Amino acid sequence: MSSRTVTAYRVLAYGTGVVLLVFCVEMIAKYGFGVHGLEWVAIVHGWVYMAYFMVAMYLGVQMRWTWRWLVPVVLAGTIPLMSFVAERKVVARVRAERPDLVASSAS
Repeated sequence: MSSRTVTAYRVLAYGTGVVLLVFCVEMIAKYGFGVHGLEWVAIVHGWVYMAYFMVAMYLGVQMRWTWRWLVPVVLAGTIPLMSFVAERKVVARVRAERPDLVASSAS
């Protein structure tokens, strides 16, 4: 496994979170105010989430994580704001277990 996998996970976690927030705004606009035309956001979230799911599963299997850790990480992409929290926790765990895979932050 390379640092590319961790980078892909981080990008997809943020992407999933942003698209899910936009999807929530679309739902509020559609059902709260009758605004239509943003139905494509749900499809985009579905595709981005599937990529997030696959990369998170691959990362978890490669890191030999338990299902108790991996399932909440995967489900975080379905709850608004949770993918951002999961990304921080995953990066901290990868940094602890395999520091060579995560670039250290400048302090």
